[in-house]
Amino acid sequence: MRTEQVRFPEEYGTPSELMEWEDVRRRLVEAKQFWFAFERPGRSPHVTPLDGIWFEDKLVYGGSPETLHMRLATAHPKVTVNLPDPWKLVVVEGEVRTTSFSRAVAEEIAALLNAKYPEYGENVFEAKHYTAGTPAVHPRRIRAWTSFPKDATAFVFD
Repeated sequence: MRTEQVRFPEEYGTPSELMEWEDVRRRLVEAKQFWFAFERPGRSPHVTPLDGIWFEDKLVYGGSPETLHMRLATAHPKVTVNLPDPWKLVVVEGEVRTTSFSRAVAEEIAALLNAKYPEYGENVFEAKHYTAGTPAVHPRRIRAWTSFPKDATAFVFD
């Protein structure tokens, strides 16, 4: 991953400092909801809030294969994800890929999700859902800032 300043039109100003990846990563880990925008050819994008977990530099999430967001991600895997706070912006641009995790890692993911979302009930998230075919956003570029445009930073994943 490389870090660079975000470029804006001249009248917006020029960033003068770069954010630390660890600060942005922490916000991704702590976020309760993520706003996903899925491509919907011939129509406006499908935007929906989803639960998930930032894990190993990927956003792991789920849902029934019958949901619109899952069908769209399968057909058109490019996606943009925003955290809800516009003053502490984080925008993830990437691609949804089905990802498989070992049983031990799937158990870790399920435990983290159950701890993060206790409002859904006890042990709602099960490891079996994360061993094969788990959707995860693999980032290409993440833009973030807390003081526009001063610290507008892009993290580029090659």
